[in-house]
Amino acid sequence: MKKLTSVFAAFLIASGILAFAQEKGGSRPEVGGGHIPPRGPEPFHGSPPPAAQERHFNEAPGHPDAPHVDVKGNRWVGHDTGPNDPHYHLDHPWQHGHFSGGFGPDHVWRLAGGGPNRFWFGGFYFSVAPYDIGFCNDWLWDSDQIVIYEDPDHVGWYLAYNVRLGIYVHVMYLGT
Repeated sequence: MKKLTSVFAAFLIASGILAFAQEKGGSRPEVGGGHIPPRGPEPFHGSPPPAAQERHFNEAPGHPDAPHVDVKGNRWVGHDTGPNDPHYHLDHPWQHGHFSGGFGPDHVWRLAGGGPNRFWFGGFYFSVAPYDIGFCNDWLWDSDQIVIYEDPDHVGWYLAYNVRLGIYVHVMYLGT
């Protein structure tokens, strides 16, 4: 019994040291790496970047040049064009209905197939916005975990956040 107690105590100490090292910046990435934002972005209330300007999203070393969520502060980098962004205008928003599978960190979905033009999980089908297709080149369409968030600025769109990469794209619900 004494030996079992010693092994258990050693395990607890080792676990504490590993947790402390990670918290102090050991191996915790700044983007992705399993991090799930507790909520989606706030509505944008600023001046959008000039439409003709080429967009870049890698605002810090090691961050992807794609819309992403910074682990520290849960900042949605790139969600700054406001509701009048022509890239996300839809003549018929919600033409396939509204997604009802659940939003946010309590609903983590595993991609089950397809690609950017049509992918699925849990019996729900989606497509990536044409403007965002280049941002999801590294997605694993048959295994990555994603979380769906409501988009507060672009009517008819949701945001699909890739848990592994920390990148998000605008997606349209296609139905079941």
